[in-house]
Amino acid sequence: MRPLLAIVPLCALTACATTNSASNSELVSLRAEVRSLREAQSHLEKRLERMEMLASVKQARASRAATPAAEPAPAPEASATSALVTPELAVVKLKPRAEPAPALPVRVDVVEPSDEDMELFVSASPDEGSTSDEALAPKASDSGLDAAFEQAVAALRTGNVEGGVTTLLGFAENNPRHARADNALYFSGLGQMGLKDYASAAGTFERLISRYPAGDAVLDGMLRLAECRLRLEQKDDARALYTRILTQFPGTAAATQAEQRLASLSH
Repeated sequence: MRPLLAIVPLCALTACATTNSASNSELVSLRAEVRSLREAQSHLEKRLERMEMLASVKQARASRAATPAAEPAPAPEASATSALVTPELAVVKLKPRAEPAPALPVRVDVVEPSDEDMELFVSASPDEGSTSDEALAPKASDSGLDAAFEQAVAALRTGNVEGGVTTLLGFAENNPRHARADNALYFSGLGQMGLKDYASAAGTFERLISRYPAGDAVLDGMLRLAECRLRLEQKDDARALYTRILTQFPGTAAATQAEQRLASLSH
C-alpha cells in the first residue's frame, strides 16, 4: 500500500510536467501567430495608406482639370485681408494705331492712296478752314508758301490726291527756287503713283533729279523712279538706276535698298 501511495505523487508530478510542456508549446505558437498577425496588420495599414494617397492625388488632378482657372488658396498670413472685396477695374478700349482717314465732303473723286505708295506723306494736321484752290495757291511771302505746301501735302494725306498733286506741281513750277520745290515734285510724284499713273510719276521724278541733283529728295526720287520703271515693265532702266545709286551714293540707306532690289531682280 505504501509503495502505491509513493507512486501517486510521482504520477501527479509527471502529469503536471506534461501539462506545463504543452502549455509552453501553445504559448510559443500563440505568440508566433500574434506576431504574424501584427506584421500582416502593419502591411495592410501601409497598403491602405498608399491607396489613400493615390486616391487623393487622382482627385486633385481631376479637380484641377475641371477648374483650370481656379485661383490659388491665399497664404496664411494673408487671411486677414482675404475677406476684402476686390474693386472692379474700368475697361479702357484703346484705338488702333493706324486708323483710316475720315471721309471728307469733297466735290472731286476721292482716291485713297495705298500704304506702299504714300508712306512718306508726313506733315502737320491740316488747318481748319477752306481747302479751295485759292487757299492752296502759293503766296508771295515765304510763310505763305510754306503754309501752301503743307496744305497741299495734307490734301494728299486726307484723300484729295488729284487736288494735292495739281497744287504741288504748280507750287514747284511757280517757285523753282523755294527750299521745298524739290519736295513738292517728290510728293506730287508719290501722289501720281497712288493714282496708278506711273508714266506721269516717272516724268515728275525725272524733273526732280535733273533740276535738283543736290536736293535732299533726289535719292528717294531715284528709288521711286526705278519703281515706276518696274511698273512700266522697263526692267533694264530700273537696273541702271539702282546701279547708279550704288555707284554715286555708296554707304547710304538708298544704296542699301538699291542693292537689295537689284538682288531681287536677278532671281
